[in-house]
Amino acid sequence: MAIIVKNIKQLVQTENKNIKFRAGKEMENLPVINNAFLLTEGNKIKDFGKMEDFSPEILKKIKEPIEEIDATGKFVFPSFCDSHTHIVYAGSREVEYIDKIKGLSYEEIFKRGGGILNSALKLHETSEEELYDQAWQRLEEMASFGTGAAEIKSGYGLSTEDELKMLRVIRKLKETSPITIKANFLGAHAVPLQYKNNPDEYVDLIINEMIPMVAAENLADFVDVFCDKGFFTTEQTERILMQGIKYGLRPKIHANEMACSGGIQVGVKYNALSVDHLEYTGEAEMQVLYKSETMPTVLPGAAFFLGMPYAPIRQMIEYGLPVALASDFNPGSCPSGNMQLIFAMGSIMYKMLPEETVNATTINTAYAMDVHRELGSITKGKIANFFITKPMDTLYFMNYAFGSNKVEQYFLNGKRQ
Repeated sequence: MAIIVKNIKQLVQTENKNIKFRAGKEMENLPVINNAFLLTEGNKIKDFGKMEDFSPEILKKIKEPIEEIDATGKFVFPSFCDSHTHIVYAGSREVEYIDKIKGLSYEEIFKRGGGILNSALKLHETSEEELYDQAWQRLEEMASFGTGAAEIKSGYGLSTEDELKMLRVIRKLKETSPITIKANFLGAHAVPLQYKNNPDEYVDLIINEMIPMVAAENLADFVDVFCDKGFFTTEQTERILMQGIKYGLRPKIHANEMACSGGIQVGVKYNALSVDHLEYTGEAEMQVLYKSETMPTVLPGAAFFLGMPYAPIRQMIEYGLPVALASDFNPGSCPSGNMQLIFAMGSIMYKMLPEETVNATTINTAYAMDVHRELGSITKGKIANFFITKPMDTLYFMNYAFGSNKVEQYFLNGKRQ
């Protein structure tokens, strides 16, 4: 099925050639076309441009049925890319949320067996089928808010058996969901209680058993470590990343959420695709990131939900860095995958311009999960993942109306969902 969307009030994030990402002052640059059309064929973007340049002759070259959509008064965006999620989990953790309200910190809850350890226990007792069903519902909700690609991490297994179980669920989601999915092995999400007094023994298990088995089944695209205060040290992180690289897994890092942990420096040293969280980021970290190939990724939902300091996004952009925004959808620190909300939080919490938040949730997050060649912009030949908004006066309404769903219709792989 081909699709022709006509009379688009504004077609957003249009690119005539592939770009990796936008950084620094360039993040204010957002190519748009007013009164536009968009043509897809199969699962790809075929053509786009101004309505005044549209000719019905274009459609005569299409060899499949064509659906025509009138988007008068509406905007068309490339689908969001959510480069940091943990959506394969069992059940929720709202009791811990009440503990947070009463004043307990994330670190305190973790130390008494809550947090990630609580999710690991629930996951161990849940079947692959039930984990798949729960994750599928979360993916459906994410898509309804405009997400077309997601990176999904393991990390609630914390044993070889359960980490592999999680990754097999992610593989099944990859095979069945219209959303583009990347898998991330995060065995180093926390130290299990049985290794509390000897965390290096758990690191040995990750290196000597988990990573080889993950690679043998081709279950992951990336390897990740929670390199932060109270979790994994920089030395432990380096050991895990080196083994992951040996087995063909590109590094990513949870870094500097709790403190200036050195995680950003380790990530850049090993050419991590992204370093994520970044609440504690100073000039030393920005200097390391500058001109690297590592995408700084901020997770506004987690900082908001946990009441944490906000990452210095304005300073990062002024320093010349690119910034990506992702959801961190998980049961403990951000129980939401609504990328429209993350988009708005970029402006509300971090004073990002709307143009910057578009770049941060599309092309930059596409780079952060290594799908920027296929997704993240309206470009000929890219996968036709896009959404049509409800009628809006300006693009800025996306940031302004943070409590409502502005998506009217969404399309993944060239198909209406």
